Amino acid sequence: MMFVAGCSSDSGDEAETKPSASSAEASASPTTAPAKYAELPKACKAVGKDTIEDLVPKADSETGTAGKSSDVNARSTCSWYGLDGFQYRWLDISLQRFDSDATLGSAESRAQEYFTKQVGEAKSVKGGKDVKNATPSGIGDEAATVRYDITKDGDGFKNQTVVTRTENVVITLNYNGAGYEDAKPPSADELLKDAEKAAKEAVKAVAGANK
Repeated sequence: MMFVAGCSSDSGDEAETKPSASSAEASASPTTAPAKYAELPKACKAVGKDTIEDLVPKADSETGTAGKSSDVNARSTCSWYGLDGFQYRWLDISLQRFDSDATLGSAESRAQEYFTKQVGEAKSVKGGKDVKNATPSGIGDEAATVRYDITKDGDGFKNQTVVTRTENVVITLNYNGAGYEDAKPPSADELLKDAEKAAKEAVKAVAGANK
């Protein structure tokens, strides 16, 4: 806080020129940069229809299933799943937007912290085997991928997680697949390629929602 020192005076001019305590506090208070993005697209529309058809053949719902949210402009989620013969695919996407806060920090710094948290959670998933991490370029302002194998109810799944930050919005995308019965398991490399493609579309959707 800034203090103004001086001797006492009988002059009435001092009261007019001396800054008040409230104005001094205001000038000393730190300011946070405003949020770049004020809107979120609906998660179920963040990825194109053609991409959904490619990633999740014979999806139970082509429009996706929206998750519950108390504020869809702060958080939006959606998921799809489909079974094509014995090939199963699952895709879910979540969009998390942050505003600037004088106490919590700028919108971008808060998003950066959440990005790091999401990547950490993906790396430490329970039951994940053969975990591999990467930091691809060209997806938002920063991105990370985590891939691993996991067994559920006797079936082996190949899971790909892409976490990306674009300004003050963090996108987390999970994409996994399995070959049921004696079907050939999906290629992890191909799944990751498709997941990154979907993540790039989601980044563009965020920018488009704020034009």
